[in-house]
Amino acid sequence: MDDETQAGKPAAAPVFSARLDPEGARFSASPSLPLLQSALLAGVAMDSSCRNGTCRTCIRRLASGQVAYRIEWPGLSAEEKAAGYILPCVAYPLSDVVIAPAD
Repeated sequence: MDDETQAGKPAAAPVFSARLDPEGARFSASPSLPLLQSALLAGVAMDSSCRNGTCRTCIRRLASGQVAYRIEWPGLSAEEKAAGYILPCVAYPLSDVVIAPAD
């Protein structure tokens, strides 16, 4: 029924699963929050500093899944983006994701 449940209330936004490799830490990832924020809310530590996509402290590689950004790419080159690197501080999940180290 489009965006509404049978009771006439808005459908709840999906919540995705996120996993950090090789650590194996898992957390729920809301599409309304950047991956870094979802991780921290779940008690999963990730390196970070600026939290606005410029310092590159949080850079990781997206091993599987999809993310979207609500800002331009100030912290990644076109080559890094094409190679699957992400900035979890500004990356919003569009699906379940697996996040690997940048190395």
